[in-house]
Amino acid sequence: MSRAPASHGRTGRPPLTSRAQILVAARRLIDQDGWEKLTIRRLAAEAGIGATTLYHHIRNKEDLLLLLLNQHIEQIERPRLPGDPRERILTAATAMHDALAAWPWAAEVLSADGFVGLLDESAMWMVEAIAAGAADHGCTPEQTVDLFRSIWYYTVGEVLVRAHSARRRDEGRPFAYRDDLDPAQVPHLAAIGVRWAELAARDIYPRGLRTFVDGLLAQAGPRGTG
Repeated sequence: MSRAPASHGRTGRPPLTSRAQILVAARRLIDQDGWEKLTIRRLAAEAGIGATTLYHHIRNKEDLLLLLLNQHIEQIERPRLPGDPRERILTAATAMHDALAAWPWAAEVLSADGFVGLLDESAMWMVEAIAAGAADHGCTPEQTVDLFRSIWYYTVGEVLVRAHSARRRDEGRPFAYRDDLDPAQVPHLAAIGVRWAELAARDIYPRGLRTFVDGLLAQAGPRGTG
């Protein structure tokens, strides 16, 4: 008597055969275990198909992550962009921050210069809005790139530190704060002591962003080139 073919992947559910379905499965795995643990093999098992079949839809893990990123950005509701250049920059940067905070792993994937070239044009609207605001304010191309990179570094740093701190708390291993510092050696840190955790937990991103953007725009124009 011949044996029935062995089943692969999930049981009780039909295999996922469309790219859209596969992206949903990939996002589910990322939300569950983090993007670092996502592999083509795990995704194929979750989708109920073989890895060879999966490669008909995606080339590799990097391609998968970029597809997910573009999809994530395209699904974000676009805020109304103000006419004032400064306010436009602030609005777009805040939208960028909120998008990353909702899905922090994206910040890790994009934590390298040149990531803009990996995105679909339809997913570049936040970057375009910041660049347009800078240009309308009078920034040179060099200053526009510097402004965006500065905002990006600030935003990614904020998102990743918050995400990693939350993860450590969820895992039951939060960072310890010293209450035994010697005032003779580090008087200011000793005065803050364990209050550092309380003070660091405050959300000062909007205030910091405004201050940051104002300082960068103050250098706009040919005289600020350098």
